Amino acid sequence: MDTKRKLKICHVITRMIVGGAQENTLFTVVDHAQNGHDVTLVTGPSPGREGMLLEMVKADGFRLELFPDLVRELDPVHDLRAYFALKKFFRQEKFDIVHTHTSKAGIIGRLAAKAAHVPTIVHTVHGQAFHPYEKPWRNKLFITAETLAAKCSHRIFAVAQAMIDQCVSAGIAPRERYQVVYSGMDMEQFLQASPTTELRQKLALPEGKPVIATLARLSPQKGYEYVLPAALQVLEKRPDVHFLLIGDGPMRPELEKIAADAGVAENFHFAGLISPEDVPQYLALSDMLWHLSLHEGLPRSVVQSMACGNPAIGFRLDGTPEVVLDGETGYCTAPENVEEVASRTLELLADPARMRSMGEKGKALVREKFTHQHMADVLEKAYLDLASRTL
Repeated sequence: MDTKRKLKICHVITRMIVGGAQENTLFTVVDHAQNGHDVTLVTGPSPGREGMLLEMVKADGFRLELFPDLVRELDPVHDLRAYFALKKFFRQEKFDIVHTHTSKAGIIGRLAAKAAHVPTIVHTVHGQAFHPYEKPWRNKLFITAETLAAKCSHRIFAVAQAMIDQCVSAGIAPRERYQVVYSGMDMEQFLQASPTTELRQKLALPEGKPVIATLARLSPQKGYEYVLPAALQVLEKRPDVHFLLIGDGPMRPELEKIAADAGVAENFHFAGLISPEDVPQYLALSDMLWHLSLHEGLPRSVVQSMACGNPAIGFRLDGTPEVVLDGETGYCTAPENVEEVASRTLELLADPARMRSMGEKGKALVREKFTHQHMADVLEKAYLDLASRTL
C-alpha cells in the first residue's frame, strides 16, 4: 500500500443539517483535507428547523458543491436530475474515491459513480432507511434500492455492528463487504466539559436538582413521543427532577403543550437549536441522558454524554446496546416501554454512587474509541487499500 498517495475524494450527502451523520461526514472531510487529500463535499439543500451545520461550525480546506436536486425525500423528478448531475460531475472531476452517506444520497450517488466509472466507490450506513416502524412498501423499496447500490460498492462502512447485521439479514450484501467504523467526534471538549453557573441560570435550571437531558431533533423519529410520558411518570415520584431538551424540531410546540397541560412546564427546559461547539457545556449540566429513538445507527448523543461522565438510558435497538452496556454504562430497555425507562431512571436517581460509577465506566469506554481522528485514520487506510487495487 502506498500510504503517501494523495487521493481525490468526493463525499456525497443529501443535506448538512445539525445531525450525527452530517457531523461525522464533516469531520471526515476536514481531517482528510488536513492530511493532504483533495476533498470535495457534495450536498443538497438544508431547509428546516434543524439548522445548517456549515453555517454553525468553522470548517475549511475542502471544496463545497451544492446540488439543488439532491433532496432528502423521495421525488422521482429531483432524484433523476440529481443522478444525471452527479454522473456528469463525477466524469468531469475524475475522483479516485466517491464516498456516499445516508440512504438516499447513497443510492443515487453510488449508481451515478458506477455509471461514471469512478474506480473506488464506498458508502457509510449511518442508520437504516428500512426498519420495523416503517411502512412495508417503503421498506421493500429501500431494501431493493440498497441491494442494487451495494453491487456498486467496493466497501460499505457502518457506524455500528448492528447496522451490518441488519443489512446482511436483509440480503443487501455479503458480510465481507462491510466494515464497522464507529462515528468519530471531538472527544476532548466533552471529556473536559464542566457545568457553569451562567448557563444554568440562562436555562433556569435550579441548583442542586437532578437533570435528565435529551439531545436530538424534536421529531417523532427521535422518540420524543416516549420522552414526555416517561418524564411524567418520573415526576410523579420525583417532582424535583428537571428535563433539559437540547435541539429543535416540529414536535416542540406539542411537547411544550403536554408539559404545560400536565402542570409541570417549570420542569422542562427547551434549549432550542444550539451550535455543535456548545453541546458539551449543555450536557455538562445534566446527570443522565435519555435516548429513546426507535431507529438509529450508533447514537452520537449517548457517546457525547458519556464523555461528560453521564450514564444513559435507551431502547434496546440498533447500535444503542453497543455503547449503552446494560447495567454498566446505563440501561437498555425494551423499545417503547416508558414504564421501564421511568423505573430504571428512578432506580439510578435513588443511588447517586451507582450513577457516578456508571458515568465513569461510560467515559472510559468512549475516551479512545470515538475520536474523529481515529475514524478518519481507519477510513483513510481503507481508501488507500481499495485505491491500490485499481492501479
